[in-house]
Amino acid sequence: MKAGVFFTGTGPILVLTSFDSLSDPNLVDRFVLKGIKKFIVYELPIEMVKEKYGKQYDVVMGDLKQNDDLRVLDYDGHHVFYNFSLKDFGEGIKCEV
Repeated sequence: MKAGVFFTGTGPILVLTSFDSLSDPNLVDRFVLKGIKKFIVYELPIEMVKEKYGKQYDVVMGDLKQNDDLRVLDYDGHHVFYNFSLKDFGEGIKCEV
């Protein structure tokens, strides 16, 4: 499982995915299907995300209505942005379709 902060036109969202890479073409296709054609993503350590989100992480992972390959953990951009230090972010990946 990977966690990433995706900076989109409407602000950052925190996403969990089972794809091996946050730039996997199939993951990018999933975003395009949702109307997101341009983003910058930063990977976060999954253990840090589990620790910060606790029960919410467990609830999202247990939600059977969502696909395993893409789960939105937090879509409140302000909360996502201020929940982590910039030094927690990995290398940024730019994507534009």
